Amino acid sequence: MPPSALNKLLYAGVEYPMLFEMRHLSNGKFSHCGVLEFTAEEGKIFVPSWMMKNIQLEDGDLVLLKSTTLAKGTYLKLQPHTKDFMDLSNIKAMLEINLRSFSCVTTGDTTMIPYNNKEYYLDVIKTKPSHAISLVETDCEVDFDPPLDYKEEVKLSSTSSDRKQQQEADDTDIVTKIREFVPFSGPARRLDGKPSTPSDKQASSSCMAKQKGDNEHKSSSLNNVSSTTSKKLLFGSRPYKTSQESTNQESHHKAETTLKPQEPKFQAFKGKKYSLKS
Repeated sequence: MPPSALNKLLYAGVEYPMLFEMRHLSNGKFSHCGVLEFTAEEGKIFVPSWMMKNIQLEDGDLVLLKSTTLAKGTYLKLQPHTKDFMDLSNIKAMLEINLRSFSCVTTGDTTMIPYNNKEYYLDVIKTKPSHAISLVETDCEVDFDPPLDYKEEVKLSSTSSDRKQQQEADDTDIVTKIREFVPFSGPARRLDGKPSTPSDKQASSSCMAKQKGDNEHKSSSLNNVSSTTSKKLLFGSRPYKTSQESTNQESHHKAETTLKPQEPKFQAFKGKKYSLKS
């Protein structure tokens, strides 16, 4: 600022730190700033380029500077433009050193911090206790939002994770299908030692298909297969009999009945006669 501005400020009794509201007369945008020194030419001020971008200020534009007082900041949330800012070794120490050059910050502005020959841009997302705060001699809590260039990577990472989970799910389904238990899938064996016939294999396949139903349906299906097949497969105990076996047992029962002597039928008053007289 020019030296004449200092004289007017001192005459008005403005206290330190000297803070100002800088408003663009053309578009009405405004921000807040301090003053570094009073050595500029009369009628001119020098403003950093990043601060000029905040209010869309061009060289030679007219601005209105008004002295103001801001509350000391207690909370500040910043959002880096690039993720390499978060990779710095000691962000806290770096901010403590560089923020000393800032008299104040305004919500919605973009600040620039030079560090290790590199410029780091940070958006001011939120400030407390007001939308503009003073950073002079204050203890301020600083918080960070994810960097601006981190959103695309999160999306790509999420897509890759979804594809990986889908692939794992498909592999699990394949393994489950391979390991799925198929009841009665072994070769057919007869209890009499004779080789199985195509009808036996057909009956076995029918039983395997019926096992996929409920328990009652499986039981009735096996009964139907056993009763309608002349050469059936028997699994476990032998609860069913063939028609030939039933015929043989009936003939044997009739033969036993014929050979068994018949017992005399009971006849009333057919016993011996006795008299009470001597």
